[in-house]
Amino acid sequence: MAIRFDGRVAIVTGAGNGLGKAHALGLASRGAKVVVNDFGGARDGTGGSLSPAETVVEEIRKAGGTAMADGADVSNFEQVTAMVERATKEWGSVDLMCANAGILRDKSFGKMEAADFQKVLDVHLVGTFYCCKAAWAGMRDRNYGRIVLTTSSSGLYGNFGQANYGAAKSGMVGLMNVLAEEGRKNDIRVNIISPTAATRMTEELLPPQALQLMKPNAITPAVEYMLSEDAPTRTIMGAGAGSFAVIKILESEGINLPESEWTPDAVAAHFAEISDMSNAKALQGAFEQTQKYVAQAAARAGIKL
Repeated sequence: MAIRFDGRVAIVTGAGNGLGKAHALGLASRGAKVVVNDFGGARDGTGGSLSPAETVVEEIRKAGGTAMADGADVSNFEQVTAMVERATKEWGSVDLMCANAGILRDKSFGKMEAADFQKVLDVHLVGTFYCCKAAWAGMRDRNYGRIVLTTSSSGLYGNFGQANYGAAKSGMVGLMNVLAEEGRKNDIRVNIISPTAATRMTEELLPPQALQLMKPNAITPAVEYMLSEDAPTRTIMGAGAGSFAVIKILESEGINLPESEWTPDAVAAHFAEISDMSNAKALQGAFEQTQKYVAQAAARAGIKL
């Protein structure tokens, strides 16, 4: 059965261009009513105009869909709250949240100004929190919600000159992990996309032949799946150029050392065993790590728990 969003209300942030535009058009084509949010600023977050969002709304309407434009700055909680309230008043709910808005202020760490670090965190990480927070109560009251956040390989794996961007994007994984746990009892499923595509943020980094393969609409199917009724939760999905993958944070089985070897020298001596990933697992919650370490220690001490 084809995935549809008839009767659902979606907010897509940063939807005036690139990935957000592709997500908004895709959701609308599958029946969702879409709030096309875009502050309309430059790539570094300066300026502002509603025109990009209005252009996307017009495209959706011409195709027979339903949409409204909104120029809320995601780093302003009052504006984000007003956006959610407006959509709820107009259409009755906000069921789907795709937090995609972002900016770039790349510089090597030695040259990065504190203000540029703060601004990128404010838009990406704090702005994503604001979007989730503004929609959360309504989703919980209705016992239904689907949220997709946007991380990046720059945060998951590292990229020169993006300490601010990488820190913000990695922070979103932590936010997703916690919200997925807290949302389970109310059927609020929270996932995160790690996209790579030809957008304003990547156009200067890749050769033309590569950019041609990396269409923004190649990411949208993964986002739509993670916003669908049968979506997973607490999943990191990578997508780009038609490729899709699941990304997991793994922990090695590790070893337990006797108290006599609680020294940096012993850690160094046993590091090959400690870092052996042959039996690595993706832990399902913070306390699972605690339980694992306690179990290892208890086994060494001969204690039955």
